Amino acid sequence: MELLRPFFLALLVLATPSTVMGTGVVNGDDAAPQLGQSADMSNAPRVDVDKPVDLVPLYLRDKRIHGLQPFQALVDAAPAGSVLRPKPGNYAGPVHLTKPLTVEGGGKVSIDGGNKSTVFVIETSGATLRGLHLRGSGSSHDSDDACLNVRGNHNLIENNVIDDCLFGIDLKQSNNNTVRGNRIRSKPADLGVRGDGIRLWYSMNNRIESNQVVDSRDMVVWYSNGNTFYRNYGARSRYSIHFMFANNNIVDGNRFYDNAVGIYLMYNENTIVRNNVISHATGSTGMGIGFKEASGAVLEGNEIIYCALGLSADLSPFQPDSKIILKNNRLAYNGIAIAFNSDLTGYEVSGNSFEGNISNLSVGGAGSGQRNVWRGNYWDEYEGFDRNKDGIGDTPYELYDFADRLWMEIPQARFFKVAPALEVLDFLERLAPFSSPTLLLKDEKPLFNDPWKRGKK
Repeated sequence: MELLRPFFLALLVLATPSTVMGTGVVNGDDAAPQLGQSADMSNAPRVDVDKPVDLVPLYLRDKRIHGLQPFQALVDAAPAGSVLRPKPGNYAGPVHLTKPLTVEGGGKVSIDGGNKSTVFVIETSGATLRGLHLRGSGSSHDSDDACLNVRGNHNLIENNVIDDCLFGIDLKQSNNNTVRGNRIRSKPADLGVRGDGIRLWYSMNNRIESNQVVDSRDMVVWYSNGNTFYRNYGARSRYSIHFMFANNNIVDGNRFYDNAVGIYLMYNENTIVRNNVISHATGSTGMGIGFKEASGAVLEGNEIIYCALGLSADLSPFQPDSKIILKNNRLAYNGIAIAFNSDLTGYEVSGNSFEGNISNLSVGGAGSGQRNVWRGNYWDEYEGFDRNKDGIGDTPYELYDFADRLWMEIPQARFFKVAPALEVLDFLERLAPFSSPTLLLKDEKPLFNDPWKRGKK
């Protein structure tokens, strides 16, 4: 490939700067401890590192809410353990709930924070917040202004509308809560300065279900273990879900569209990602699912389509003897289906469908993917036959790099990945190689038929 490098560098000169873009294994629900799994810290002493929420008084908030009835007065008058059903209408925040109480808005009660600080704080356990419209938080990232802060356990936050807020729902050191059926939208701002739609911070065993997060920044899960994200919808944000130092979480049945990144697993272990749809994660950093020094993950039954990178792996799996298992997924119409940043090992790839991708695999560092297990996948570019009709190709599927090595090793070269000149070079390399190509992967028993087209995955 060294012979081709001068030719390619000449192409780069012709391009203007504006055009060159620059643990253990979890298996299903029966997870058994394996090598590489982190130590159990569930019994470690708790250290409270959360700062108290500074609730700006009503008279210092926007004048538009000064004439509204303060919702705090209704909360103060309601006995602990009772059900508060306010009259329909608009009310003024802030609200600080410090006792177990059920607040039923019926979809007809709106609480406005007047563009200062946080609108509603739950600092108790066993409360329910249902059918409210919360809006108008402040815009300060220093004070984490939000529509709803949760600082307690076993609370239910259900079917609320949350908009014009910096952060949407913010759980800190809060466990065993259910956040279900809420519609969340950030303040209109540039993507990087919006707040997070849903944030979990040192919060364990929560269930985040059937929420809609659009035009936000991220859904983040930091230092939070044992949480379940089920059937949520996310669109037009940055990270659909970003895990960091968060172990033993489940992401199941979610739909994420038009976000910069689908699901990102960073410094975490033992995550199950199954039955999700991740579509149109595009842009210079776009990826469907990303790993950064993560270990012990299972990806099963996901559909990852129309992304710049279907799956991107950076030093993952990280823990010794841990694995990342990819089975029965569909990776279709992506720029690169799977991108390894180096000669990684620890992957078991089986039963997946690779369809319509520009490239099925890229490996940085002049490496290959052969040290991983590739078994029984469907490859749409397979050129073999199935003479005995057993559904398995008669010959192995082999993927070599020819001129592809140029754009794998030179980041700026990806701009030319499907350019006619590079396609001609690739054709000539295959016809009469100038140098020995690298075998990137070999699937001994490729599927002859696409399991996703048969409705089986």
